[in-house]
Amino acid sequence: MRVALLNLIGLLLLTGCQTKQAVVPESQQQAWWKEAIVYQIYPRSFQDSNGDGVGDLQGIIDRLDYIESLGINAIWLNPIYPSPNADNGYDVSDYRGIAPEFGDMETFDRLLDELHKRGIKLIMDVVVNHSSDEHPWFIASRSDVNSPYRDYYHWWPASKGTPPYRYSLFDAKGDAWKYDSITDAYYLHYFADKQPDLNWENPALRQEVYDLMKFWAQKGVDGFRLDAFQFAAKDTTFPELPQGYEKNFIQYYAMQPGLHDYLKEMNQQVFAPYGVVSVAEGAGRSFEEAHELVDADRQELQMAYAFDGVDVAKYDGYSLATLKKVFTDWDRSFAEKGWLSIFLSNHDQARLVSRYGNDTPEHRVASIKLLNTFLLTMRGTPYVYYGDELGMTNIGMDRIEEYQDVAAVNGYAKAKFMGEDLDQHMKILAKTSRENGRTPMQWTADAMAGFTEGNPWMKINPNTAFINVQDQVADPSSPLNHFKSLTQLRKKNPVLVYGAYELLAEDHPQVYAYTRTLGEVSCLVVLNFSDQTARWAPIGLSLGAQPWINSADQLTREGKELILAPYQSVVIPLN
Repeated sequence: MRVALLNLIGLLLLTGCQTKQAVVPESQQQAWWKEAIVYQIYPRSFQDSNGDGVGDLQGIIDRLDYIESLGINAIWLNPIYPSPNADNGYDVSDYRGIAPEFGDMETFDRLLDELHKRGIKLIMDVVVNHSSDEHPWFIASRSDVNSPYRDYYHWWPASKGTPPYRYSLFDAKGDAWKYDSITDAYYLHYFADKQPDLNWENPALRQEVYDLMKFWAQKGVDGFRLDAFQFAAKDTTFPELPQGYEKNFIQYYAMQPGLHDYLKEMNQQVFAPYGVVSVAEGAGRSFEEAHELVDADRQELQMAYAFDGVDVAKYDGYSLATLKKVFTDWDRSFAEKGWLSIFLSNHDQARLVSRYGNDTPEHRVASIKLLNTFLLTMRGTPYVYYGDELGMTNIGMDRIEEYQDVAAVNGYAKAKFMGEDLDQHMKILAKTSRENGRTPMQWTADAMAGFTEGNPWMKINPNTAFINVQDQVADPSSPLNHFKSLTQLRKKNPVLVYGAYELLAEDHPQVYAYTRTLGEVSCLVVLNFSDQTARWAPIGLSLGAQPWINSADQLTREGKELILAPYQSVVIPLN
């Protein structure tokens, strides 16, 4: 087995820029999901095919040639199930259906078939920490205390008094208990009040979830992403928690006793029999807990999806030193066992280039190239959010009336309730709201961005006039074509997938540099994370070879120093 693996790696290297054989650590056996480049699609915003202003499954089918051209080989699709859309599909009312605005099951089957014809895998979102309050389970649960569905959710009888305080992420007052007069009881919702939490202690509920996952696995989907699942296990005695705990609620909500039992059971019934990949939102509260979720001998999940990286960027910016430390510490922890996801953006974040780069006209192109170079040269499975291959930016809405997202609307209501400075709140919201990351895909320069012929469900960023697919396809130096070069480089060179990572220039205030090494094959990645020229001497490294990738017209050298233009990124083979 091991000899066959080494031979295969040797053959793969012959297809890349190197010809020397390399060795993969025994703890990091080959798998398609390690070599995948995942492209996340927010279906509501990707492509509208019927003029109703909402992106749909047929729209994705219509854009499959584009998706294939990116060089990605897996798609993560945000929820497409029927939903009242209190949280844009993360409040599911039917786990086995397709929301009418997205199409029907026949269209889904066609999408899956067309993806597989192109060698592209499909990872589906599964939202089972909570359901919609319009799901038949909850309707039955709230109707009668003797209903068999009563214990599918967490209820606190009013006769016991007010339940112990629990913090809600999306509630206008921050309260996770909602009183319901039908049975004179409170139900628990860690998110919006239309998203009641499911009771995973109930074996009947768990079997329902495994069965619905089998439904999709039998259709041929290739993997599942479990939304908010690290919150699924709860202490159902609901003890009092320390005052002010909501400031660090993850410590009290995540990874509670029972969670590993549920995941092992899910693995036995779904993941292992159907051979699907699995990743859960969140990776515990420590490196140790992350390994307990994803190490192969645990037989639970396969990929850790940690938030430390996306949490680095704040309203007032971020520290490059912190970014280096976060990614280096995670890589060091996973050097021998387990596997990481690499990402800086998703549907819950503002736009990548506006958070981690520089979205001014002068620097936007260079900085998005830099960020995509980082994502596609790190060890771990890279997740790229739609539009980031173009450098789509924040839209920056100024008035709360422009927002639709429950997190923004209820967050504003909570700020008002708490007497906060609402002008400052709106400034922060305009820069950090996840709604920035949900604007329609910018296909063309026209006012509707080639997204729809109708009235778009969400405002289109006006800068589609100069940030769009049509223009960038025709420009050899565009962020889009740079992204395509990166995906091809990663696919041809296993060193960028399996190679060891070593941080260099740890204390340099502008430069993030590291090597990737697999056997005798090694390359250097140098990234200038600043709007100023940077100088750095890679001591002890031979840089005679031409770069594999260079975001600038040239790479300037003065003696032993590299002279990097603002936001320049370069990948150089070392042997």
